[in-house]
Amino acid sequence: MRAGCSRTLLLVVLALACLGAPALGQNTPTLDNPLNIPDLRQVMPPAGDRQGLSASLQILLLLTVLSLAPAIFILTTSFTRIVVVLALLRQALGAQQLPPGQVLVGLALLMTAMVMMPTWRDINSTALQPYLNGQISQPEALEQTGQALRGFMIRQIERMGNEEDVYMFWEYQRGSAIEADEQVSWSQVPTLALAPAFVLSELKTAFVIGFRIYIPFLVIDMVIATVLVSMGMLMLPPVLISMPFKLLLFVLSDGWHLVAGTMLGSFAQ
Repeated sequence: MRAGCSRTLLLVVLALACLGAPALGQNTPTLDNPLNIPDLRQVMPPAGDRQGLSASLQILLLLTVLSLAPAIFILTTSFTRIVVVLALLRQALGAQQLPPGQVLVGLALLMTAMVMMPTWRDINSTALQPYLNGQISQPEALEQTGQALRGFMIRQIERMGNEEDVYMFWEYQRGSAIEADEQVSWSQVPTLALAPAFVLSELKTAFVIGFRIYIPFLVIDMVIATVLVSMGMLMLPPVLISMPFKLLLFVLSDGWHLVAGTMLGSFAQ
């Protein structure tokens, strides 16, 4: 028992001695270095390690961009306008759960792919393929991609006449108002001011289209409510009677075709 305790105590003492001893390769006070100043050649990583650190930062930046990809896709494409119009259409019909949200989002994604196909072809030909072939660098590929997306956003803003939103965000970003005689070009507007202006333009356009869709269904609701009040059926919900008429009107007028055609025709190619 005592031999085991002595052996354990000896191991503890040896471990403490190892911890207190200077590490291998660590600078110790000498006559040439009495202040124990570390050697910078040992502190700085070699060139190979610095290249590995740079590659790690590039990977981190790429993962950050991929994590923000859904938000970039929603805010810089035609998805916002399409999904808002489809949601307003479902509310106008009075069917809160039909069609399901997954169906509306899927339809919005397919229509977004159709609208954005020319822009994505431009990105593939000017940025993706040259980058994969080693003709351009990664910053140049990102710049070409941004130029293609900027062209799409600028066309939609000009089509709807919402340049005032661009001026508002740009004036706030640069901290000064635009003079009346100042010549402004799209190349001067930064992407940070163009992107939120594009989102506002898409929301404004979507609500205008949704208001036009709401009008015939609102007329049906008012007529049904007036008829029920005149007949003394105050306890009967008007929505219960008007929904079949709204569905009948929507089907007879081929409403899905009209709505999809209106949204596709509202985008400038």
